[in-house]
Amino acid sequence: MSDVILSLDLSSEVPIYQQIRDQVVLAVAEGELARGSALPSTRQLAADLGINFHTVTKAYDLLRREGLLQINRKSGAVVRRDPASGPAEPAFTAEWSGRLRTLLAEAVAQGLDVPTVLATCAATAADFGTKGES
Repeated sequence: MSDVILSLDLSSEVPIYQQIRDQVVLAVAEGELARGSALPSTRQLAADLGINFHTVTKAYDLLRREGLLQINRKSGAVVRRDPASGPAEPAFTAEWSGRLRTLLAEAVAQGLDVPTVLATCAATAADFGTKGES
């Protein structure tokens, strides 16, 4: 992942494979990883991060199932899509909408009002469109 630097929080309650997955997704959304970008092998990334390679394999496999990575024995892990690739598959959209509903419910349950939730969502989404435009 040429210029993308992953950092892990080993004391976090978020599993390490999920942290890797989330950081790759953010890098794709922010334009730091474009379609065709090669990621390090599972063994290399595991060695770089000082973790078990099975943990990296789990993260890469999750990203593959989500359609973000293509994994080939010869070429390794390569970013399969970027935001400019067009709209997501309908199945992804439906599943993502369910997760979004839960996330928004958490915000409301914690006392955030709907206008604040919507403003935060809009600001966060707009941020992805501005990365790499300098």
